[in-house]
Amino acid sequence: MEALSWGLVYFLSEWVIRIVMVVVIPFRRSPDAARGWLLLVLFLPWPALILYLMIGRPDYPRWRHERFGQLAKVFPGIMGKAAEPRAQAVAPLPDHLQPVALLSRNLGHFPVVDGNSLEYLPDYDTVIDRLVADIDAAEREVHLLFYIFASDEAGRKVTDALARAVARGLDTRVLIDAQGSRPWAKATLAGLEAAGVSVHRMLPVRFRPGHRIRADLRNHRKIAIIDGRYGYVGSQNIVDRDFKPGIVNQELMVRLQGPIVQQLQATFLADWFLETTQALSTDDFEREVDREGNAVLQILPSGPDYVGTGIEHLVVALVHNARERIIVVTPYFVPDGALLNAMKIAVLRGVEVHLVVSKIADQTLVRLAQRSYYAELLRAGVRIHLFKNKLLHAKNMSVDGRIGLVGSSNFDIRSFVLNSEISLLVYDEASAARLVTIQEGYLRDSESLTFEEWRRRPFAIRIVENLGRMLSPLL
Repeated sequence: MEALSWGLVYFLSEWVIRIVMVVVIPFRRSPDAARGWLLLVLFLPWPALILYLMIGRPDYPRWRHERFGQLAKVFPGIMGKAAEPRAQAVAPLPDHLQPVALLSRNLGHFPVVDGNSLEYLPDYDTVIDRLVADIDAAEREVHLLFYIFASDEAGRKVTDALARAVARGLDTRVLIDAQGSRPWAKATLAGLEAAGVSVHRMLPVRFRPGHRIRADLRNHRKIAIIDGRYGYVGSQNIVDRDFKPGIVNQELMVRLQGPIVQQLQATFLADWFLETTQALSTDDFEREVDREGNAVLQILPSGPDYVGTGIEHLVVALVHNARERIIVVTPYFVPDGALLNAMKIAVLRGVEVHLVVSKIADQTLVRLAQRSYYAELLRAGVRIHLFKNKLLHAKNMSVDGRIGLVGSSNFDIRSFVLNSEISLLVYDEASAARLVTIQEGYLRDSESLTFEEWRRRPFAIRIVENLGRMLSPLL
């Protein structure tokens, strides 16, 4: 009898969870995300409740938002100086690109600026070597922010360079993501602190009431700023290219000079304050910014601190803006309805839409969810290319060979909603054309996937992929 009563209590508790979650989950969620959570609640109420309490709300706690709101007071004028540098675009953008630039400015607060030089760095080892060389040539300060900063060979090269910078009397500061760098965190922190580097972990997981930080809200940016003069942004972490057994990473970083570096510096200063409450010097924003080239660029920071899903809005706008050809390169492609429909509509408008993803995968569940979209995309006319031999971890996009996007953001729900990301918009034709050349190299090293070939995959695999797709809003 007692067992029966406990069974009844459990049965009723499941229905209470289902009813309450039907009311709670749809608030401030996309229909796709709400559908995924409600499906999980329907079949597994108690596990779903526990998971929801851990990662269910894609938002920072109140204290974090309050601290972000203090940035304008802590750094009076910094956004204005970064947003209105002395070197502005010489000529206005074409009419069809102005809405994209305005959208990016409204989302991330930075404008389009001219007078920059841009160098693409597709070779993994070259990125580490150039970064080390720039640190060794630094005269005032070095700022690094990376999702992964390992204690392996690549990490030791950068750590040694930072130690030499400290020995020369330079200010050196490093931010590493607490979860992304977790396997190496103890050794990395010990090495940097022993060298005299000021280092902090970003978003350490906390469970204290009012100060809780979820494990899945991460700072995924990759930024380096040297002397406020040189900047790096892109997809590569400070870790060996083969840090995952059997997998070699292919990346793309960009080395920058000119007023655009101020926008990277402003992003770093903001993140440093958010993690430490320390307001660093803004002297760099008072210095005259030299004109270094003709690249027309714009930085877009995005993440839960910012209003709206910034990078997703931008990507969808770029797809709708396309007239001839789109190339999207990403290791993880798990779109929401807005991006999926935008790509389909683009094909119907006569635009060539190319999606380059890696044939080699390192995330099983994400890969299953990603593959579930292939049939729909292929049927709509999107051309899918599977990059061979390496894990193509680069994240970039080009539209009509006229505009480019390079950064840390994947084309998936995690990067769109949960991660703090950094993206570089490229508006001048010469710089955009060089990005397209790199992308065409990816296409040559890829296998083209056809709809007829894809539909022949086993039915059991389709079922597993669709299960992954149903869970994709939770990823």
